[in-house]
Amino acid sequence: MKRRRFLCLTAAFATAPALAHAGTWRGRALGAEASVTLTGPRSAVDRALTALPKRLEQIEAAFSLYRADSALVQLNTRGRLRPSSDFHALMTLAAQAHDLTDGLFDPTVQPLWHALARGTDIEAARRLIGFDRVRIAPDVITLGRGQALTLNGIAQGYATDLIKDDLARQGFTKALVDMGEAAALGGPFRLTLNDPQHGALGHVTLENAARATSSPGALRLGAEAHILGPRGQEPLWSTVSLEGPSATLADALSTAAVFMDHPALRQLKIRAGLSSITTIDADGALRTL
Repeated sequence: MKRRRFLCLTAAFATAPALAHAGTWRGRALGAEASVTLTGPRSAVDRALTALPKRLEQIEAAFSLYRADSALVQLNTRGRLRPSSDFHALMTLAAQAHDLTDGLFDPTVQPLWHALARGTDIEAARRLIGFDRVRIAPDVITLGRGQALTLNGIAQGYATDLIKDDLARQGFTKALVDMGEAAALGGPFRLTLNDPQHGALGHVTLENAARATSSPGALRLGAEAHILGPRGQEPLWSTVSLEGPSATLADALSTAAVFMDHPALRQLKIRAGLSSITTIDADGALRTL
């Protein structure tokens, strides 16, 4: 967007609030319900929302596990990938989350997921886990022998950040993007904190920040929760919800946080620059750090 156009849009937002229009797009992205709500001049809102499906198609083409032609499936099939800039950026953030959680966030659990879903050799699948065997460079990403990745614990957050950043570049200053994880431009926005066992347990407000929530019991693989501990850890919480500056890292860290006790979560909050961490236990007791 040219600078002059950006300044015109900014002026319209600032000086003509009576002309502001709220619009919402709803659909699906990376297997989850998704929505984007914008406030701004009607024509700008309509253009932005109309462009969303094409942008989400590009994101699906990179990170979906369920499309044979996606970049992620090609990486898992061949063990190597020449990544796009977005794919490389996401993998770099995945490595950061792996380090921040002392290995609890580990996208190489995908073979274990398959073994549990198909009833094949679970111990053999566990031996393939290890994100330290993945090599990440701008020109090529290489997996260890037999490895495969799932980006389900981080890609929704990354998609959320991409859409939010797209909207900010277009001049929007008030928007809520929810791709399974939420990010706000401006605000405040009121969000419901839900748990699969206990339902709605209250509300939080989100303003110029991101929030990601993980609930191990929301989906099960037989007797196992769908969030898998890379070293066989069992979830400690029914739900964990994190707020921070990045939906990508909040998504990844909330995935790992279900295995972390309160002292470890306090350390994570400091190390990752998070605003808050909320836990819900099996009895529905809620605590915010």
